[in-house]
Amino acid sequence: MVGWLNTRLFDETKDEAKAQGWTAFILDTNGNGKRDAYVEPDRPIDPTKDKRIISPFYAVIPSPVDGSIWGAVLGFPGAIVRLNPGPNPPATALAERYELPFGNDKAPVQGYSPRGIDIDRNGVVWTGLSSGHLASFDRRKCKGPLAGPTATGQHCPEGWTFYAYSGPQFKGVSDSGAADSGYYNWVDQHNTLGLGANVPMAPVSEAIAALSPSTGKFTYLRVPYPMGFYAKLLDGRIDNPQGGWKGRGLYSTYATRAIFHAEEGKGGTSKLVKFQLRPDPLAK
Repeated sequence: MVGWLNTRLFDETKDEAKAQGWTAFILDTNGNGKRDAYVEPDRPIDPTKDKRIISPFYAVIPSPVDGSIWGAVLGFPGAIVRLNPGPNPPATALAERYELPFGNDKAPVQGYSPRGIDIDRNGVVWTGLSSGHLASFDRRKCKGPLAGPTATGQHCPEGWTFYAYSGPQFKGVSDSGAADSGYYNWVDQHNTLGLGANVPMAPVSEAIAALSPSTGKFTYLRVPYPMGFYAKLLDGRIDNPQGGWKGRGLYSTYATRAIFHAEEGKGGTSKLVKFQLRPDPLAK
């Protein structure tokens, strides 16, 4: 299930019970466009009912396009889930599950096991995969029905696009992907770094990988000292919209479980890193 807290309502009423809510994940498997009685996850699909699935979110993000909520689901091949709250959640909330294509001839590049998730201003979902990919999912590309008895996970392989990180692959592994250890990811919706709006990024081994969707190529941002930079998440901030590159920046933290393995050694502490991109090397 997924839960929420209405912070505005809680601030106004201080009523914890009234301000919170939750819903199970229900697929519209009877295809009538609304939430009905449903069968449990261990029961077969009933053509007259909906179906509850077990798809707990590991990461979660709201869509700026339609107010839907997206989450990443761990496992193999893993999945992302779209939750439409409807006008009266939880009574009206419906889910859609989109699994990573596996064993599907429509998707020759195979990736698996999402971790982080974010979304761009167009509603395209981005997720970092354990296979060494950054993947996008565009629901608008789906050709088949998004509800009904066949819409249970492997029904939209055409919505997926995979971008392998540029680092080396594990020795002896010929599959697409890389040994770069990505985890959470982030989309720079508002061009806080300077590479453009809607640029997806992912912290990988010793760097941040920023993808140009138009070319499919990554630009890598590295911390020259102390070596050992391994971030898990990013965020950006524009302090002065009229301040040019100096008025904006990309932020990251890193504090690994063994921070003493960084170049500064024993006694080293966690770090906050700010990235800024000059328009040219001599820009002031």
